[in-house]
Amino acid sequence: MTEPAIRDFHAHIYFDADDVGRARALGTAAAERFGIPVGHYHLAPVGPHPRGSVQLTVPPALFGDVAAWLALNRAGLTIFAHASTGDHRADHSNHVIWFGPSETLDLTIFD
Repeated sequence: MTEPAIRDFHAHIYFDADDVGRARALGTAAAERFGIPVGHYHLAPVGPHPRGSVQLTVPPALFGDVAAWLALNRAGLTIFAHASTGDHRADHSNHVIWFGPSETLDLTIFD
């Protein structure tokens, strides 16, 4: 079986309105520490994500270090991380890691 190539990883920091400050602080700290890009802070659900979120894009070579750091520094926030292979349904359902409690994604957008 041929495994798909991982282009990068996405780590989505989830937050509610009361948590946006903590999410911004975490995103800024990750960018400063690892030099990774931080996306737009969506204050409402977008795509398959059930709450407000921001995406960190992590190169495969850095993912282990970033994941270890997020596990210890997530400030109580839930983080949904997944491989990015181009198969969006599989990337959001099979190639995933949760930091904190898992949440239900809306996978119907990939139908």
